[in-house]
Amino acid sequence: MEPRKEFLVCVDSDGCAMDTMDIKHFQCFGPHMIEEWGLEQWREPLLARWNQINLYSATRGINRFKALVLLLKEIDFSYCPVPGLAALENWTANTKELSNAALEAAIQQEKGDASAMGHALSWSEKVNRSISALPEEAKRVFPGVLEALEAARQQADIAVVSSANRQAVEEEWKRCGMLSAVNQICAQDSGSKAHCIEKLLQLGYSAWKTVMVGDAPGDLSAARSAGVFFFPILVKKEGESWESFRREGLARLTTGSFAGGYQQRLIREFEENLQKPQP
Repeated sequence: MEPRKEFLVCVDSDGCAMDTMDIKHFQCFGPHMIEEWGLEQWREPLLARWNQINLYSATRGINRFKALVLLLKEIDFSYCPVPGLAALENWTANTKELSNAALEAAIQQEKGDASAMGHALSWSEKVNRSISALPEEAKRVFPGVLEALEAARQQADIAVVSSANRQAVEEEWKRCGMLSAVNQICAQDSGSKAHCIEKLLQLGYSAWKTVMVGDAPGDLSAARSAGVFFFPILVKKEGESWESFRREGLARLTTGSFAGGYQQRLIREFEENLQKPQP
């Protein structure tokens, strides 16, 4: 990627641009975890807890493997033993790349009990296959995204910065007609979101002319780590958020008035929204 414009807009995919986050967790991530670890007798409370971790709390948007470890630790403590959990937790805490390929390589090198790592890889592969098999009508874009990206590309380069599987991101953005608006895709195999933004800035963009558009605390954390602005897409208010970005956020970025009170208000609204009880 070579900078073409003065400004850079980084956009998360699942739950931010694509209305795919709920269905992926409801039908793919949670159910396959229950299946992979044989947890059918606790299915309902564990699925509810999975959704709480991944959709309706401050850990919304967390990497799949980190979310898995969080819940497996609770399962190990409250429901049943999870053999090999320590090795999986150690890998998620120390690996430079949270991807299937990196996990597969780590399994080959693990000298201890790698059973949980093996299950995690099997689970993740099943999730990817299930996501690919979801009907196209279930993978739709949020209202206002296309219009906002079209407006943004007139003044800024656009990069997808997502922790999702690359193939899924590329397929979904292409099918929805958004891939042509994108200059770069940074996905699960590219490293953390903060790392991706930092690498993009090294191409020559100014942090003060860069914004991360996201729906999860991890997006805010990545923006703060890289020193760029953050524009939130609020849960259950996605269409309104994208309209606000197109109408005001983009103008503030390009006129140098994003910092200060406006940015603080956006972050406050974002944090308050995540604290509200969700269905």
